[in-house]
Amino acid sequence: MPRAVYLLALGIFAMVTSEFLVAGLMPQMADGLGATIPQIGYLITAFAAAMALGGPLLTVALLSVRPKPALLALFAIFLAGNLLAATASGYGVMLVARIITGVASQAFFGIAISLCAQLTRPEMRGRAIAVAMNGLMLGTLLGMPLSTLVGERFGWRAAFWAIAVLAVVAALCTSVGVPPLERAGDSGNFRQELGVFRKPKLWLVLVTSTLIIGAAFSAFSYFNPILTQISGFSSDAVPLLLVAYGAATVVGNTAVGRFADRHTISVLLVGLVLNLGFLVGFALLAHLSLPAVIFMLGIGLVGVTMNPAMITRVQRTGNARPLVNTVHSSFITSGVIIGSWIGGLAISSFGLRAPLWLGAALAAIGVVTLLPDLARRRTGSATQPAPVEPSLGSHGAKA
Repeated sequence: MPRAVYLLALGIFAMVTSEFLVAGLMPQMADGLGATIPQIGYLITAFAAAMALGGPLLTVALLSVRPKPALLALFAIFLAGNLLAATASGYGVMLVARIITGVASQAFFGIAISLCAQLTRPEMRGRAIAVAMNGLMLGTLLGMPLSTLVGERFGWRAAFWAIAVLAVVAALCTSVGVPPLERAGDSGNFRQELGVFRKPKLWLVLVTSTLIIGAAFSAFSYFNPILTQISGFSSDAVPLLLVAYGAATVVGNTAVGRFADRHTISVLLVGLVLNLGFLVGFALLAHLSLPAVIFMLGIGLVGVTMNPAMITRVQRTGNARPLVNTVHSSFITSGVIIGSWIGGLAISSFGLRAPLWLGAALAAIGVVTLLPDLARRRTGSATQPAPVEPSLGSHGAKA
């Protein structure tokens, strides 16, 4: 595995830690900015919306730039957003800061994942993506608890300063350790970049990813109240349970990366079916502590951990270029928004178990979206998956 892939994971870790930081410091930020808790919650929504909508636009603006300079430019934008957040004088400034960092984060994900395809051989790309996406999993496992700890000990502004320092370190590592590859083919041609989106199958593949992530986040977003108010755990136990959940995502992501290249559709099908079972089991037995923990960990193993297989499927259907990867990340972010937003509405009408049932429904629909691929495999009309675009540049060829 090229060293550069691990450095890309470090950059993703910095971005994800910044994304989740607000969730752990809501009361402190509300006091410091003279805002309400719901208003601080809107900062999370603004970050996600900026990722989903602004990320592809920023990627388009960088299409003519080679990958390494593009990543360094995104680090600079991300750093500026975090410095603005650390020095924010009011809620409006903080809102602008979160939008800036959200846009930069999404574009970074897309270009970084595309770079993984250039750095590695085709048969290694699933594993390379899993390594890079471990930055996301570790951001959940370590980034959020550590940033929350820094914010509680030294003030919420210190947490943003810490993210800024981490971004500088990641940028320096990228500058030194990532090779100066050429653009992926004709990625500077905007029309050619858009041409792939004329494929109806690509849109169905993107929807599958939205449903997979929506199913996972409809549950994850409400683990805290479900575990405390239904399962009977104390509030002190919840952080430890969430750490265990994060550890499960790291294990699951690594396992999925091993099989994502050769068994892409099978991995997605098994993951969705298992997640459907875990979500239904959690909904039915949430009042029992041990089953609740088992099902929660199961969701961690087969939920967001489908990312390597999802990305591999998207790249084979479309291409491995930055715009496709960034748009895919936007669909993933849409899954986060849909799962948390509709889950919250469902709680108001049907109680705390409702998000789990919503997740099960989304997983079931996700299985349906895989049926065309399964039918093609059964009839033998597509015995081999369409290859991902070959790596370009001498560094990619040698990796």
